[in-house]
Amino acid sequence: MLRSLYSGVSGMKNLQTKMDVVSNNIANVNTVGFKSSRVMFQDMMNQTTASAARPANGLGGTNPRQVGLGVQVGSIDTVHTPGSKQSTGRDLDFYLTGAGYFVVRDGAGDELYTRDGIFTRDAEGSIVNSAGMKILGQQLGTPMTEDDYIAAVKGANGDPLKTFPTDPNNMQGLVVPATIDDANGTPQTYQSMAIDRNGIVTAKYGNTNYVLGKVAVATFTNPDGLEKQGGNNYAASPNTGAPIIAGAGENGSGLLESGSIEMSNVDLANEFTEMIVASRAYQANSRSITTSDEMLQELLNLKR
Repeated sequence: MLRSLYSGVSGMKNLQTKMDVVSNNIANVNTVGFKSSRVMFQDMMNQTTASAARPANGLGGTNPRQVGLGVQVGSIDTVHTPGSKQSTGRDLDFYLTGAGYFVVRDGAGDELYTRDGIFTRDAEGSIVNSAGMKILGQQLGTPMTEDDYIAAVKGANGDPLKTFPTDPNNMQGLVVPATIDDANGTPQTYQSMAIDRNGIVTAKYGNTNYVLGKVAVATFTNPDGLEKQGGNNYAASPNTGAPIIAGAGENGSGLLESGSIEMSNVDLANEFTEMIVASRAYQANSRSITTSDEMLQELLNLKR
């Protein structure tokens, strides 16, 4: 059979994969924190009909003669460029201005990573995302008043919230309790909460503001190695390197911007262009198959 038949089939098969990726990008054009994907092709094996020869015996060298056997998907990459910022005006919506990912823990206790910064406070006071996964970070064992926190930062002890655990499994879910005992041991009721650009979690109890903890931000040596898990979440893979846990604005990560969220980084103009290219390439591969079939038909007609 003609090799061109199978080359055409491989082209059509892999272009279907490209269309699957493009369609998924377009479907997620309004998904918060979504990162688009792209398909890169590679040629497959080549059949060598004549090997290369070096110059010898007064003759020049000759190049190899090879016939390609089709195409294959070389990679499906996730493009981790930041998406555009959309203002929401909601205090617990956050946009990461640079690199990094929020760290969340699912029901099975596994750590996942996300750019989806839509947070809320549940009935138990835990800070969670829209799926109910707890946002991880460093929780102070004893809440500090803002005045005490500022004094500690300016004092010889340094910032008590800059020391993050190196092991991601030692992070805690951040909790804003319903009541806190003041210096006199009198319970004070929760009034409101906020998270600043560095991820410091503060809450107002009675007439006093307390510092409760700090949101963790993870960066990776190779963020392109993250695996999509659905729900706007990613999981670390063997090729990402260990997560580097720090606060917002540390280790190359971005700062938090309250009142905004990150939209998808899908470029519709680019995706529609890729769709047209894939469609035309699919038609061209289909034509190569029909042309090869016509050649085979002519071969069979030689008998007549």
